[in-house]
Amino acid sequence: MSESTNDYDHEVVVVGGGPAGMTAALYSTRLGHDTAVVDRGGGRAAMMQEVHNLLGVTEETSGGEFLGTGRKQLEAYGCDVHRDMVTTCSRDDADGIRLSGNDATYAADRVVLATGFNDIRPDPPLPRTGRGLHYCLHCDAHMFVDQSVYVMGYGESAAHVAALMLNFTDEVDLLTRGDDPEWGDETAAMLEGHPIDVVHDDVTGVRNGEDGWLKALEFEDGTVREYKGGFAMYGADYNNGLARELGCDINDDGTIEVDDHGRTSVEDIYAVGDCTPGHNQVPVALGQGAKAGIDIHFQLRDFPRDPDLLEEEGPVRAEAVPGIPDELLEQAVDFHTYE
Repeated sequence: MSESTNDYDHEVVVVGGGPAGMTAALYSTRLGHDTAVVDRGGGRAAMMQEVHNLLGVTEETSGGEFLGTGRKQLEAYGCDVHRDMVTTCSRDDADGIRLSGNDATYAADRVVLATGFNDIRPDPPLPRTGRGLHYCLHCDAHMFVDQSVYVMGYGESAAHVAALMLNFTDEVDLLTRGDDPEWGDETAAMLEGHPIDVVHDDVTGVRNGEDGWLKALEFEDGTVREYKGGFAMYGADYNNGLARELGCDINDDGTIEVDDHGRTSVEDIYAVGDCTPGHNQVPVALGQGAKAGIDIHFQLRDFPRDPDLLEEEGPVRAEAVPGIPDELLEQAVDFHTYE
């Protein structure tokens, strides 16, 4: 940390405290690099009522609990976690990468963007999120086996998710909510060839059970249809502002372009998780974060020293190793549980 209490200097700064960002920070910290996570709070993972598809984590665990455990793990290894929102960033040859938040500024040699995206929500009235309104088919389809399900939307993705849900139940309605369908002729023929009821009337009311779960939706034509739950398919708003400001290439859909290790088109800038292309799944995010953290270690580690530097400075002296900073070294020694 610099002299100012609101000016922090780290080797690695991760922007975003979701599963991908925290995993990148976990690896870079445990591999001996001074790391910080700057997390604004919230996010899609924090909203999960139950964690699904994550081996070793049972469904009784909420997203908030899962993330809270992750933060404690990071701090135990020596990673700094700041609650702040990064609003702008810059880069120059002298100062490296600088991130400006509402409460502080952060300088780094490497930056990992784990800024995620926001699901585009349909207009109310709506069921409660996680109690009848869902956004991830691969996470939650299993919850609706042999149940009555809706899919809200008017585009290609909504039509295809409705068809995919037939793998789990024989009661699927596609709700356009008064919007004109934007799917093509081939998709229209697909819908006609499957037992999917396309409902064009808008939703006017929501009926919930005593447990808070959705029981039924009311429609403007006066009908009431019972559902266990369903999915809203209106697209995503990717949080790519910092990536754009740093000059990273952005794909047509708004995701940040990355290679297999999370490297963006800009040197020293990585991106992982839901702000990048691919499946928006917690296990996938963990893998992306791990790969980025390992790659950052390969870029920053002191040893083995480059041959040109060895020739210039001579052999590495014993007092120069280990390469891990003193503070992280002491914390690692204290952390050991096998003694």
